[in-house]
Amino acid sequence: MTQQDIVETAFRVWGRNFYLDTSLSFLARELGVSKTAIYRHFRDKQALKDAMHQRFFDRYADYIRDDFVRASAAGDDAESFSLVLRVQAEYFARNPWEFVFCLAEVYSDREPEKMMEQLLKRGIDMLSHRRAAKYSEGYPSLTQMVTASLIFWIACFHKRNSKDASVLNENPGEDEIKGLVAFVENVITGGLGLKKEKTEKLDFESLETSAGFRDIGNIENGTLFKAVAEAVAEAGPWNVSMDMVARRSGLSKSSLYGHFRNRQDMLRRLFVTEFTHIAKFAREGIELSAVPEEQLYLGLFSIVSYLRQRPEILVAISWIRTRRLNLGRHASYRSFQVFETIRFDLRQDWEKVPAKTISHWLTFLVVNILMHFSEGMNFAGFPNENIRILYRFVTLGVKGF
Repeated sequence: MTQQDIVETAFRVWGRNFYLDTSLSFLARELGVSKTAIYRHFRDKQALKDAMHQRFFDRYADYIRDDFVRASAAGDDAESFSLVLRVQAEYFARNPWEFVFCLAEVYSDREPEKMMEQLLKRGIDMLSHRRAAKYSEGYPSLTQMVTASLIFWIACFHKRNSKDASVLNENPGEDEIKGLVAFVENVITGGLGLKKEKTEKLDFESLETSAGFRDIGNIENGTLFKAVAEAVAEAGPWNVSMDMVARRSGLSKSSLYGHFRNRQDMLRRLFVTEFTHIAKFAREGIELSAVPEEQLYLGLFSIVSYLRQRPEILVAISWIRTRRLNLGRHASYRSFQVFETIRFDLRQDWEKVPAKTISHWLTFLVVNILMHFSEGMNFAGFPNENIRILYRFVTLGVKGF
């Protein structure tokens, strides 16, 4: 057994449960050795995780370096952007366990710049190519929306090609990879492909006025779910306890079990119920217009309006953690029926994408830009201009900028 054997096994074993448990005992069992054997190579678990970071960034930098050099030398902004985008999509499509590692251990709400800092140490300045540098100022930045979209579609690719999280397809076919890269490039550069002349005619202020007056109103079990959401936002869905929720809700622990069978049922009910409310609120906004381009903006604006009024829900929805919960297939499907009534005139490459997945992507982006906007739970000051920027990105892609 070598250090490399241990590191490679750790990527696969710890990645199966999204690094929720990084037990050396579990890793030793997978390797068929004792923990003592691992300690002969690494003094402690942190040393092993440091080696994993080193291995990830070294391999990632080596893979993208040539394309990045070509992108930096390209005379055309669009060509430069596409080269960098394609090589990143290809790397994470080929390396599912490193993609999981990147999400769980590198790209986080707390340290979004970690990847760029590590690559810069290896001679790669991700912001140096023209288009990223030109449009990374302001909020939300183009870089942020592109990164979030790349993460989303790569995750969909691996989910579609896997039986479950513990059996990822580590060798996707070349045609599958090429198809994914082409799709991601088209989505990010061109968005949904709506007509620019139609989207530019939108009276955003009028639409915001018509949708903005709505209050989310009384929600069934609102006080109880608020207590659950606040506890989840504070401790995370894996560490939250029934005792924590009981204290926040003013109920006894035994009374709480009258509402939820167990902790898992409580978490499932929270997320399914809240996503259902969000979808309903968004659909009500969509119905304020019959124009597809306006309906899309009203839907996005409504989701933001709901989460502004329920900040504890927003913080609880740390997206990746949410998707790791077993919500049940039917419940998950209902929760993302948001934009499916809108009859878009989409480009051909969207034809095979389920409307549910498009709704999921749009909601993912809303949550992403809100979560990066403010620390804590104060989102009241989130300006409408940010929603307009997001709308331009999802409808026109990078070309809209």
